[in-house]
Amino acid sequence: MSKMHLVSACVALLVGCAAAQESIPAFQASFTPDYAIYPRTQRIQGLTLSFWGENPQTSLALGFVNGSSGDSSGLSLGLANYAESYAGLQWSFANFSSGNMTGWQGGPLLGFVFSGLNYAGGEMRGLQIGAVNLAGSLSGLQLGLVNYCQRADSGLQIGVVNLIANNQYWFSEWPHEVGPGMILVNWHF
Repeated sequence: MSKMHLVSACVALLVGCAAAQESIPAFQASFTPDYAIYPRTQRIQGLTLSFWGENPQTSLALGFVNGSSGDSSGLSLGLANYAESYAGLQWSFANFSSGNMTGWQGGPLLGFVFSGLNYAGGEMRGLQIGAVNLAGSLSGLQLGLVNYCQRADSGLQIGVVNLIANNQYWFSEWPHEVGPGMILVNWHF
């Protein structure tokens, strides 16, 4: 079988799978959210390739800017990732979740395993590794230069500046919490 036949068969298979599952497509390609195979409201379950995409999804999202709406999950690899609520791995230079994030936010900044900025506006359950890590509520680990959370239920911060707003006074609740701001390490359990 020639390479041309193999490529044609793969394309036909992808198109056939997408047509067979009209209710939940297995493939999405987009230039922008408005110039895509499926509209931004369509849930994608499979692979998303995009310059800038935005769908509710359970998929592998590969693109420059990966957007996920609603409750989404999977693996997002790109230059920037954003989501409403996400479960899985967001891997880029900047990761943003306006709601809850369960999983890992990180990236390839300067060849290391951290991103420039990680943000979870709701509850962060998991791991944030970045230069700056921000969370509304933390149940997990923040590892970075600057770590901040409004509230920690069961969280550990390791970095140059570590801030947990709901910690009361320095060492007043030792060993369950350290203080509202510490260098090197801070926690609340």
